[in-house]
Amino acid sequence: MIRTLSLSLVLVAAASGASAACFADYKAKRDDPLRLHYGVAEIRGDCAPGPAAEELRPRLDSAGWELLNIVSVFDDSGLSEREESAGEFYLRF
Repeated sequence: MIRTLSLSLVLVAAASGASAACFADYKAKRDDPLRLHYGVAEIRGDCAPGPAAEELRPRLDSAGWELLNIVSVFDDSGLSEREESAGEFYLRF
């Protein structure tokens, strides 16, 4: 009984920690003067473009940026190829 309970707890803990990381690359702008940037951000909620936009929009707004669009969502295997392009906006928001 105790062994079964312990195994169940281990399996639940492993399943909850097994969720893959999610990231989104996006485009944003700032007006007057017009500035554009491409960035990469970690997404903590649902890993889909719509929910990613809802999560990222307030982060960008608080820094004076307006989200234009989510380019894509991806797991951590796509991070390194985007780091150089995102520059200072790599995992900033």
